[in-house]
Amino acid sequence: MKRTMTFSALALLMTSAAAFADTVTVVTSFPRDLTDPFKAAFEAAHPGTMLEVVSRNTNAAVSHLQETRSANTIDLMWASAPDAFEVLKEEGLLAKVDVQSEGIPDQIGGYPINDPDGSYYGFAASGYGIMYNTRYVQANDLPVAEEWDDLKRAEYNGHVAMSSPSRSGTTHLTVETLLQGEGWDEGWATWKWISGNMNTVTERSFGVPDAVNSGATGFGIVIDFFGLASKASGFPVELVYPSVTAIVPANIGVLANAPNEEGAVKFVEFLLSPEGQKVLLNPAIMRLPVNPEAYADAPENFPNPFSEDFAPGAIEFDVDVSGARYTLVNSLFDVLVTYRMDDLRAAVSAVQKAEAAHADSGNDEAAALIAEARALVEAMPINAEQSLDASFTGAFTISRADPDTEVVGRQAEIEQEWDRFAVENYRQAKKLADQAAALK
Repeated sequence: MKRTMTFSALALLMTSAAAFADTVTVVTSFPRDLTDPFKAAFEAAHPGTMLEVVSRNTNAAVSHLQETRSANTIDLMWASAPDAFEVLKEEGLLAKVDVQSEGIPDQIGGYPINDPDGSYYGFAASGYGIMYNTRYVQANDLPVAEEWDDLKRAEYNGHVAMSSPSRSGTTHLTVETLLQGEGWDEGWATWKWISGNMNTVTERSFGVPDAVNSGATGFGIVIDFFGLASKASGFPVELVYPSVTAIVPANIGVLANAPNEEGAVKFVEFLLSPEGQKVLLNPAIMRLPVNPEAYADAPENFPNPFSEDFAPGAIEFDVDVSGARYTLVNSLFDVLVTYRMDDLRAAVSAVQKAEAAHADSGNDEAAALIAEARALVEAMPINAEQSLDASFTGAFTISRADPDTEVVGRQAEIEQEWDRFAVENYRQAKKLADQAAALK
């Protein structure tokens, strides 16, 4: 009897070990609306293999993988931000694997779909744009904002939402797209004027489409699939691609020292298969496939990034530039915008009121004060060259993926300098604009 029980226990242990070996663990920033359909489809296609999904925003996932590299328990990183994958690749945290796929071209919108070294693979394409609630727009008698510059105008004050780039890899890409498409100074000026019109900066990227869907705000700055999925789900929303946008792949990469590398490769190959690409067209997902043949099954008027008329003004996104200043850009946005939102809003609103008061006055003194106020709002504490200077960017090693993270050392000193710069500039800009508004 004892012998029988021993063999039964051993069999149970072997079964448990086999089940563990066939588990593929992926860390991802994607919501369950995306991961659940893929989990179900993958497990159905590969009986006996289980996909375990660990949910973290992109920056938190990168930080986690950096901190646990000596005791890694994750097989795959799955997210939209290619620059985050570049960070992981440079630190030796991604494995170079051979993945089999057919029908997927080398590029999309002039951008390589896969990492040339095989460290990560594109499974879907992403564009960045403006999502808006049609009922909200009508109720508030607002025009549709089709360009980033539209959202800078006074009529949109209090009607815009965005997430923090330090807690959303997709928002970081949107911020960086404007910095590359418009140039450092003009791009930051655009972000400041838009931010001055915001009624919220959410902690997670999906907080923005939720706000637009519910009518809590009118316009949201989003990665395209948020708008496309919301529309497909019946919400009264639309999505537009501004002239300055980027079409880049959303990626997946196998981690170095992955506990189940074979299973991880199996999941990547499923994502790239015709069956996996079709899952992207699920109404709850609505992401752009990287296999052109998948668009034969797409809904009517679904965007096709392989067509000539799709986002003709899209920039060629430089992932090396973005990766080199990744943490710096996030820190700069938080210091100048996220943590000084009230000061920025006050300055922007004061300028808007002064401009409205003197739209037709011809008062040269008021015009000069307004111009000076605008310059103060737009001023930056560092220039483009500094943003790419490795001796300077090297100080930025701490990500605010977790809002409770404490920033210390040289990074903290620089951010304190930036904060003093922002506080004084916004204060002085408001003062000058108020003076201008009071002039007759």
